[in-house]
Amino acid sequence: MNLLVKNGHIIDPLQGIDGIGDVLIENGKIKSVKVSKHQSVIASKNKDSQNSDTLTLGHSDTRIIDAAGLYVFPGLNDMHTHLREPGFEYKEMIKTGTMAAAKGGFTSVCVMPNTNPVNDNSSVTDFIIRKAIQEGACTVYPIGAITKGQKGEELAEMGIMHAEGCVAFSDDGRPVMDSLIMRRALEYSKTFNVPIISHCEDLNLSESGVMNEGLLSVNLGLRGIPSEAEEIMVARDIALAGLTGGRLHIAHVSTQGSVRLIREAKERGINVTAETCPHYFSITEDAVKGYNTNAKVNPPLRTEKDIEAIKQGLKDGTIDVIATDHAPHHRDEKLREFDQSPSGISGLETALSLSLRLVQEGVLTISQLIEKMAVNPAKILRLNKGTLNIGSDADVVIVDLNKEFKVEVEKFVSKGKNTPFDGWVLKGMPIKTICKNKIYDIP
Repeated sequence: MNLLVKNGHIIDPLQGIDGIGDVLIENGKIKSVKVSKHQSVIASKNKDSQNSDTLTLGHSDTRIIDAAGLYVFPGLNDMHTHLREPGFEYKEMIKTGTMAAAKGGFTSVCVMPNTNPVNDNSSVTDFIIRKAIQEGACTVYPIGAITKGQKGEELAEMGIMHAEGCVAFSDDGRPVMDSLIMRRALEYSKTFNVPIISHCEDLNLSESGVMNEGLLSVNLGLRGIPSEAEEIMVARDIALAGLTGGRLHIAHVSTQGSVRLIREAKERGINVTAETCPHYFSITEDAVKGYNTNAKVNPPLRTEKDIEAIKQGLKDGTIDVIATDHAPHHRDEKLREFDQSPSGISGLETALSLSLRLVQEGVLTISQLIEKMAVNPAKILRLNKGTLNIGSDADVVIVDLNKEFKVEVEKFVSKGKNTPFDGWVLKGMPIKTICKNKIYDIP
């Protein structure tokens, strides 16, 4: 595919590009990027194109997209996705999940291992990679389990799985409660230079809780999960990262105390990165009122003070990444009683629009948002993504920052219709996603 994206506002934080210009794509690769000489940066292999304000077509059959009034970013990278396949195809499949990703502006997703069977061996890893090549609308990177069966008892075959294609390791959804095993995992993370992604939860303290512990949980008669259940494990894993020098990544940060602990760890030079998700800076525990199971997540939605701390953590760089934790479930599962309903939000199709609210509020600049959603995930996972650099994969998202739309769950491409944002009116959305040598038009 040969494609010229013209007249868009191009932003590529990794190259320092921020200006009106053109992107030329040939055979699925970035051929050249031309920003007006009145703007900040010119990047092109074609010397002739550097002396003009627009790129010339490389081939007569080049398709042209006029992106005037729109923004052109590197494709987004989600480092925390659940595609459910193999084993839970009734919730989501690689095909439907990656289509939802493309609709949301994501050109790469990293999939968690809690499938059936668990991705704790090279056979499952190979299956995911092959299925994604055949059916995926975007690039899929497997994340392997830290322990066999995610049981927390014995390390999985991390070396073999890494060689097969796993880009990180996590027992996501199930914390590694045994500190010695977590220590060994972090030691291995140095050997393979991959992050250990930690779901931080002290199961003994959370004790089958289903929402944030506080006055609201008491009023609703629901068992609560205190913030300390997350923070104790954040502190433990930071201590183990300091002991081992391993690569620690804290998943789905939800509390003020966790933000503080991570900030202090970074100041001490500990090798730790962190992510949060749009629901943790968009809604509070109040969304659970009425026993709304679509607002049931793990870790749970917290309080306004936690939201403010997370926003500050994003602003000052304490939190490196905005991930989706896309966790689709069948509608019937979410219709169960609150205690019995599974945790999770279907987040790929709303993540960018919800995150753009941070730009509208002045918490982040648009360039900083792209860093959180495209550049930093690629850096942490050592992926050759997150940039419009010459020769890189043509992973591009074209965004209309001014377009308003209503979230309508029945229009989700994902099989999962579980979201507390149904009916919300959001501003800013992807218009086209370019990836795997295809163009996805977003209605």
